[in-house]
Amino acid sequence: MPVVLVVDDGAANREVIRLFLSTIDCEVRLAEDGPTALDMIETAPPDLVLLDVRMPRMDGYEVCRRIKAMPRGRLLPVVMITGLSQTTHRVMALEAGADDFMAKPVEGAELIARVRSALRLKELYNTLDSAEHVIFSLATAVEAKDSFTEQHTQRVGESARLLGERLGLSEETLDVLYRGGIIHDIGKIGVSDSILHKPGPLDSVEMPQMQAHVAIGESIVKPLHSTSGLLPIIRHHHERFDGHGYPDGLRAREIPRAARIVSVCDAFDALVNDRPYRMRRSTEEALAVLRAGSGTQWDPETVDLLASELPAIQHLGAA
Repeated sequence: MPVVLVVDDGAANREVIRLFLSTIDCEVRLAEDGPTALDMIETAPPDLVLLDVRMPRMDGYEVCRRIKAMPRGRLLPVVMITGLSQTTHRVMALEAGADDFMAKPVEGAELIARVRSALRLKELYNTLDSAEHVIFSLATAVEAKDSFTEQHTQRVGESARLLGERLGLSEETLDVLYRGGIIHDIGKIGVSDSILHKPGPLDSVEMPQMQAHVAIGESIVKPLHSTSGLLPIIRHHHERFDGHGYPDGLRAREIPRAARIVSVCDAFDALVNDRPYRMRRSTEEALAVLRAGSGTQWDPETVDLLASELPAIQHLGAA
């Protein structure tokens, strides 16, 4: 049974979160301050930490930094929960190494969705062999290069898996969607930071270098037999439904279904979050963009499905 450690100096807050989590098959442990939580993690590491920011003795940012500095803490998911909802506090949490961020008052359905998402990621890490660990660590390194894409790939993986569930796809395919969503942009490790962070449009020299990330990603992952099912997502998530995408100009159903699903989830999450070249769009604006490109850039079935599942996707933190 997975273990969730709740760290909050408020007894009432700890109890509320414990009650919410009673609907999940997990063991809940409680800590009233940072030093106590760190001792508990050293003694018996949990699978997830829910961490308050404003606490006596040691604030949540410092606790998070110390967790991530532990040998077994780098891959331990930490979700920071705080009444400080300004963007600066979210940025500080992510810079401290937090994997996710939630604002108080906590809404039960959202908390449950985020906890399930974080536990699924931890379960994935627990099942990876040493070579796969390298691959997924590289994917994490890609996101660390750019604060604008922090947690983007996990949200894409979760959203893609959710849409796959609604389509009634097999558990094996759901796992491919989730894992493929997480590492779909791994090839960006080979793209210059100046291109990734450019605040304006890419020129005719830069664009092919950016587009090469799908082939780079494929070449990184291809030697691993255990990740062969992810290759179609990595290579084809930038194909277009009308055949004008890259790298192979596939069209419509020629594009692997998993790649079509990840493509829509990738685009939606990018639209509703800030990028170096533009500010985030509202949910309504993002859906309008997807619908305008339905049947040309994106698979219309997947666009319609994402729109119908928007409340569930928002609970995952994708909007």
